[in-house]
Amino acid sequence: MERGGAALACAFRSPSPYHSPPSQWPPPLLRGRHPPASASAGVPRLLPPRGWLFSYCSQIRLLDTSKGLSRCSLKTFSSFGHPRVSLNNEDIEKDKILIDCGEDQDCVLDGIVALGKFDALHIGHRELATHASRSGNPFLLSFVGMAEVLGWEYRPPIVARSDRERVLSSWAPYCRNVVPLEYQVEFSKVRYLTPRQFVERLSTDLRIKGVVAGENYRFGYKASGDAAELVKLCEEFGLSAFIVRSVMDTAKRSYNGATPPVNSTDKGQVSSSRVRHALSVGDMEYVSKLLGRKHRLVLTVNECCLQEREKIVFPKSCMLNMPPADGFYENCGLVNGGYLGLCRVTINSETIDIELEDKNSLTSNLFREDQQLGIEFG
Repeated sequence: MERGGAALACAFRSPSPYHSPPSQWPPPLLRGRHPPASASAGVPRLLPPRGWLFSYCSQIRLLDTSKGLSRCSLKTFSSFGHPRVSLNNEDIEKDKILIDCGEDQDCVLDGIVALGKFDALHIGHRELATHASRSGNPFLLSFVGMAEVLGWEYRPPIVARSDRERVLSSWAPYCRNVVPLEYQVEFSKVRYLTPRQFVERLSTDLRIKGVVAGENYRFGYKASGDAAELVKLCEEFGLSAFIVRSVMDTAKRSYNGATPPVNSTDKGQVSSSRVRHALSVGDMEYVSKLLGRKHRLVLTVNECCLQEREKIVFPKSCMLNMPPADGFYENCGLVNGGYLGLCRVTINSETIDIELEDKNSLTSNLFREDQQLGIEFG
């Protein structure tokens, strides 16, 4: 099967005068927000019945996964939409959502937005982008400043900010050869929005066609909204909602006979928490399976870096993202835009020591101020 391919199977719960062959349903996401002119007000639309939001249509996709990762499926929901509802808070309406798209925010016009935290950019996140790409231009909508607003203890990111574009570019083969774009939202701007207000902001500010989210997605003030409510609200505002089942971690590791604790929401799915735990114990093979790629630790070159006769020594203060556990790692790769060669890496409490197999690669060009070096573990 071609990567990204899908088999469509729709089952309608009740007859309708507008019943069409299955190949024409669900209504394409490119269709307009309003019902066709031929549909009268007295004719019921093919929408999920109240209280049974997950019965409209199911799209089953057999994911071509690597060893140790399970197949997963997608449930799709689409609607023609209702008239928009205005927010009561005028200040919220005036305050644009995105922080890096300019005033008009036309960058995501008619796109499909994947919703999530996207800390690790793991294979579950890639799956969201894959499904978004099937119906339009795929975008990731991520939040910044959550830790500061909620008072969480600082944790280094799993993916360095400067490395995210490279990772998203590697997703293009899964996304119809389109590189998903990522846009950010200041969490403080949306923290107090109700689920309804949040979806309205997506509709009125971004003018998108639809959203993609995982089945465990929570949103709105104090995470009061779930995937079922997201479907219902998107129906109301004329957006299509695609709810994607979690990519399950069938390669779960156990250490000393015990499965690693993750968090209270863990149901065995691939998650950023699992990636962090695998990094914390230095299981880089497991990390690679969860990420769908090798983990890259990015370092900034500064005056504190030392080049010894056979190795380079970086203080840990040079790190831009989360490293593996302290220890010795072989068969690593050193990159700085291009591939520099194989290396061995020793991480201790204070430094990261890099020993290149080809000593001729140790040149002064590695030490230009503010240059970044990457170590790929695997």
